[in-house]
This record gives sequence, structure tokens and C-alpha cells, in this order.
Amino acid sequence: MGVSGAGKSTVGRLLAQRLMVPFLEADDLHPAANRAKMAAGRPLDDEDRRPWLLSLTDRIREATESGQGAVVACSALRREYRDLLRAAGAGVWFLDLALDRATAAERVARRAGHFMPAALVDSQYAALEPLRPDEPGLTVDAAGDPRAIVDAAANAVRAAN
Repeated sequence: MGVSGAGKSTVGRLLAQRLMVPFLEADDLHPAANRAKMAAGRPLDDEDRRPWLLSLTDRIREATESGQGAVVACSALRREYRDLLRAAGAGVWFLDLALDRATAAERVARRAGHFMPAALVDSQYAALEPLRPDEPGLTVDAAGDPRAIVDAAANAVRAAN
């Protein structure tokens, strides 16, 4: 979880490989209207996110019921979103990729071919509710080396299970 530019996709793919589970990019589940809205520089609101979150809960439920599990790269910015995702399957655990605003904006500005413009980074920080101590997961500095982040996450996931 984390704001755009935190490295969710990079770290998520590496973590999925390490844990030998499927990887799901939550951005791929956004409806076309959401993508168009963000590409136009307008942030999503809760009404926009609801169908996307419900689609994610379906995928989490499927991964849980199959017994295979998965790693999902998803912003999960608010506690209420994480509560919804956590209710979809036993063992849902969050890796909070914490990153300062300037680095996130720089990373997003460097990306090519993504619908999320750097202008929306501030809106993500406005919505962000960092992972709380009572939520299952780990917060790491997303400015660090992705492989070191994956090492810490894999160790924490194994310890949690």
C-alpha cells in the first residue's frame, strides 16, 4: 500500500516472486472512467473508488479461497478501504511503503505511459491514513532498496503466519 510512486508495483512483483504467489496490479482493475478522471488531473473520490475496491475484494476472496494467496499492489490509502479489503480474506496483511511527498512526485513525473499524473500526488497524501499499529502489517521506508524492502516484508509475512 502507499501513494503513487511509492514502489507498490516494483516491490509487489518482487515479493510475489519471493513468496511464489500470483501478483495482482490493482490499477488494472480501475474502470475506464476512473482512469480517464485521473488522467485529466482530477482525484478520485470514495464514490469512484467503491466499485474498484469491491472488485479487489472479489479477487482477494478468490485468492484466499483457493489457498494460493497473492500479492496485491494497491494504494489502500484509507483505513476504511483496508478494513474492507481485510474483511475479504483471512490473513490479509499490509506492507505500507512510506515515502516523502517530494520523492513520490519526482518518481511519478518520471514515469511514462501511466494514467496517474504527478499533479495528483498531493491529493493522495491528503487522503492517506498510514498503517496503524492495530492493523496487520509493516511500515517501511520506500526510498530504500526494493530488494531490502522485500527481504523485510518476506520475513515479516512468514513471522505473521
